[in-house]
Amino acid sequence: MANHKSAEKRLRQTEKRTAVNRARVSRVRTFVKKVEAAITTGDKEAAQAAFRVAQPELHRATTKGVLHKNTVARKLSRLAARINAL
Repeated sequence: MANHKSAEKRLRQTEKRTAVNRARVSRVRTFVKKVEAAITTGDKEAAQAAFRVAQPELHRATTKGVLHKNTVARKLSRLAARINAL
């Protein structure tokens, strides 16, 4: 346990930040799942629409420091390739 006031404050801050970051990652996963679900149905228009909605969410995760820039670029690239293959 924390022995100093500053360490206790750090614990509180970390708990809050962890909760926010988990919510952000969960949100990103949800949007990616929606795109993948549209891809599996074979509906290109729905997949593109879901992709357009998911794209800013993934970029937001990058700016907030939840996901690395290259990770997001890779995910978007692979999703776009799968949509174009439909």
